[in-house]
Amino acid sequence: MQAVVERVINLLIYLLESSEPVTADDVRQTVHGYGDQTDEAFHRMFERDKDVLRRLGVPLEMRALDVWEVDFGYVVDPKKYAIADPGLTEEETVALSVAARMVRLGGGYPGIEGLLKLGGAGGLEPLGADLGAEAEVLGDIFLAVTERRDIEFTYRGSKRRLQPYGMAHRRGHWYLVGGTAKGERIYRIDRLDHLEVGEDSDRFTRPKGFDVKSIMNNHPWEGGGDETVTAKVRFDESVAWWAGRTLGVEVERGSDLEVDVPLSNRDAFVGWVLSFGSSAEVLEPDDVRTEIRSRVEAALEGSR
Repeated sequence: MQAVVERVINLLIYLLESSEPVTADDVRQTVHGYGDQTDEAFHRMFERDKDVLRRLGVPLEMRALDVWEVDFGYVVDPKKYAIADPGLTEEETVALSVAARMVRLGGGYPGIEGLLKLGGAGGLEPLGADLGAEAEVLGDIFLAVTERRDIEFTYRGSKRRLQPYGMAHRRGHWYLVGGTAKGERIYRIDRLDHLEVGEDSDRFTRPKGFDVKSIMNNHPWEGGGDETVTAKVRFDESVAWWAGRTLGVEVERGSDLEVDVPLSNRDAFVGWVLSFGSSAEVLEPDDVRTEIRSRVEAALEGSR
């Protein structure tokens, strides 16, 4: 089956990229998967593959190769093959984005690429757990949590020491909650570097009544730092309703939103703001504005 799928995709690509109609012999000599067949086997295979394309809605046509209209070739007009702009509203785009993120195939989100072709993915983070690089350290952190071992790691360039109380998953990422000399902290696990787990067990006692879920009810940017600051953010009316829903703020339909957001985890906050693209702007403090500008400039430089 995989060979059939690859062959049909190769055939479609060849037809889309050909500026002139192509004959069956052109297909046989050019498209991978046809050349090693007998004449009879090739014609049966080619007819089946053409039927597959037509059933998929591909506008496969036959056109004359010359003015005498004696010989014909096959062509797929890219303009007819393209999907027309459905004219989705912002609310419809977000709803479609949520639906696409609810389904995974082979560890990925097959609908995201299609959403990008429609003009964006709704400014949302993936739903569900994609372990990615986090998988390398999750086992060690789980061991430290269950056996109450101290851990050390680097976070945002600084060495941290933590008593790990629990782990939780939220909006596509794993978080670690634990105690420090300055109180409880939350860290996004994929931001941890140079993790070291202590050799001794039972090094600390988890606080009485500790509930990692209740702590994670806070926003990710509210934990994981040593200092809490307040950022003023303005959201355009196109995304204000969604930002307000995330922050628990009432927003009148068709209105912008300007709101103060307390934060201690700048990485999580900056990532969240950038997910809104140009529709969100941090007004203050200046150092957070500078960090966002640096992230955008680095991304633009990397895309060149």
